[in-house]
Amino acid sequence: MTSPTTILLTAPSPLLVDDLRNQRPDWLVVPLSDIVPDSLAGELWAFIDWVCPTMSGLEMCRRLREAEPTRRSHLTMVLDDPDPDARRRALQAGADDYIVGTLDAAQVIQRVDRKTGGPQPVRQRFVNGPVAIDVSAHQVRVNGTIVALRPNEFRLLAHFMEYPDQVFSRTALIDRLGKDGDALDERTVDVWVGRLRRALTEHGAPDPLRTVRSLGYVMDSQES
Repeated sequence: MTSPTTILLTAPSPLLVDDLRNQRPDWLVVPLSDIVPDSLAGELWAFIDWVCPTMSGLEMCRRLREAEPTRRSHLTMVLDDPDPDARRRALQAGADDYIVGTLDAAQVIQRVDRKTGGPQPVRQRFVNGPVAIDVSAHQVRVNGTIVALRPNEFRLLAHFMEYPDQVFSRTALIDRLGKDGDALDERTVDVWVGRLRRALTEHGAPDPLRTVRSLGYVMDSQES
């Protein structure tokens, strides 16, 4: 299974992040600080402002090119104006291309889709060992028997089934699965996981999630 496309943004507006997540739920949108993430999976795209909060966009571009997790990312510099010298310096710093003007969701989507050939069909059914989930039908089966799940536990299972063998912190799960406007803390995730475990194990499935100490949870791949 391929990893999701990851979009890295320097100092993005909340509106831009929300627009991208709503329009392309198959993408992982990550606001990028001056610290390069230790581990990033999938195809990486970084949109770098000419002036970042704590450094220049040129320096951010150089750091991303030097760091192993982002060395092969596609880097797009966001320029304030079409100054030829700025374009030249951006490319020399390691940018693959550039955009002029204020960045919006349409520009990001257009740029990524043009390079990749457009959005790929989202897989709607996943199987892992005795557990099968049909996202479109909102149905879960264990060894062929339908299992009723609450909405939050269903979304949690669908997320882990789509991305097995990847560790997700409680904070990351809240960011991805939390409902807008809800005040959620890390203990909420533990409640979801506990309910999901009980629902599946009561129907004969092994414990679907492994707790990774100090990191979060992961669903290990199982033979079907």
